[in-house]
Amino acid sequence: LAGCSDPAQSVGISEPDPDLVFVRGYRSPDDDCKLTGESAFTVDFLDDTADLVTCSTGSSDAASLVSETSARLVTQTNSFSLFSVPRR
Repeated sequence: LAGCSDPAQSVGISEPDPDLVFVRGYRSPDDDCKLTGESAFTVDFLDDTADLVTCSTGSSDAASLVSETSARLVTQTNSFSLFSVPRR
């Protein structure tokens, strides 16, 4: 059965955090997870059928985003985890 599961992937980068364009809190104004706009760093992660959402890596808001939605981790930086969240 061990061969049936995907091994954990390391998607972090070791460079300093990139400039990110935060639009607003994703689920509420004070949400640590932010709807993220286009920048040179995010352009390859944007999808017209999903929202790009950035959370502080390891935050409880990031954990709840994943448990409440179909969020898929697309990359990590030193401080942030970026998720693709399908629009419903």
